[in-house]
Amino acid sequence: MVCVRVGLLMLDNLKAASRVTIPEKVKPSVEYDGNTGTAVTPGYDSEPENFDEFLVDAGLDPAEIEVIPPVRTSRWQQQKEGELVWLTSYRFTFRRKNTAIDLPTLYAQAKKGAPKSNKPETTDKAFVIVPADFQIGKTGSRGSHEDSIARIQASYKAIEKKLKQGKYDRIVIVDAGDVIEGISNKADMDQAVSNSLSPMQQTDLAAALLWDLIKMATKYAPVTYGSVASNHCQYRIQKQHVGKPGLDDWGIVILQQLRRLATEVGLNVERWLIPQEHDEGFAFRVFEDDDTHILGAIHGHQVSNPDRFPNLWKSSVFGSSYLAAATLCVTGHFHHSRVQELGGTPDGASRWWIQASTSDNGSEWFRRTHMEDSNTGITCFELERGRPFRGTIEVL
Repeated sequence: MVCVRVGLLMLDNLKAASRVTIPEKVKPSVEYDGNTGTAVTPGYDSEPENFDEFLVDAGLDPAEIEVIPPVRTSRWQQQKEGELVWLTSYRFTFRRKNTAIDLPTLYAQAKKGAPKSNKPETTDKAFVIVPADFQIGKTGSRGSHEDSIARIQASYKAIEKKLKQGKYDRIVIVDAGDVIEGISNKADMDQAVSNSLSPMQQTDLAAALLWDLIKMATKYAPVTYGSVASNHCQYRIQKQHVGKPGLDDWGIVILQQLRRLATEVGLNVERWLIPQEHDEGFAFRVFEDDDTHILGAIHGHQVSNPDRFPNLWKSSVFGSSYLAAATLCVTGHFHHSRVQELGGTPDGASRWWIQASTSDNGSEWFRRTHMEDSNTGITCFELERGRPFRGTIEVL
């Protein structure tokens, strides 16, 4: 009996092993080839207003450089004057500024200026809008580009009704890809015959439609706007993808033009998000000081079947990709709504995958081979600071 009691006392004193974390090694550096570059800053104990001083020390003129979102961070603790303080290093890519291409329809829209903000009372909530697979210029059973415009504008009207009622702290717009139809995909001969617009006209009209959405959203709250790389928007030669996916993509080009115009007319867009130049998606904190909602975005063409996406996301954790930390992830490409609970987050909540609806004119080849089609609309959902997502979406 004595031995048993001693054994129990020893077990009572046991403590679970602490989690092992590997501190990141941060070495300040700048690499620049005259057009694009990458930078890693030293550790700051407070958030810098900008990186101008750092760039000057590296021999660069900040006026000639633009930072490409997202900016990634690394944090660690260090002794300073006898106290432990948190230091933050910033890792970002940048490029030399260049002139914009001419998009006549978009510039005509821009001349109308910035809308007046309603400035309603806000809450700690975000409204996320996921336009996906507009495929502007494509014709099908739902019509041509004129019908696309009417359908998308109807969705915008329903979205604005939600924004008027919601009193949101911020609005997030994620272009989940395939905003244009393109003309050099797998069905390129069919595209050449059936498209109602050239690639240039597709890009112009798609940009004008997304500009309408941004202008409308900024009336109700500050906006974050991001765009992923996608198969219909990729730079392709003879159906083969070429170039850097995070740069050579019509959706990314459209974002660049929207950013220039929004800056010129003073729209309240706080963040512009695009992939790193060799990536096709990104992840970011919806609320900058909160890890509850780290939203990942990727088009989805990386897998041939939607049932394979969960494994792709799981692999991203082992591979430490840009989706590794995401608590929820949005995709397009598969032209239907889907919400799936997957795994868990470090704080014990669930991860969620949201497959967004399409706004295209119909996928006739899919309907012929599978005998089914999906309804159209723009997928939207709410997020609240510090409160885990529960899987509720709306298609408007």
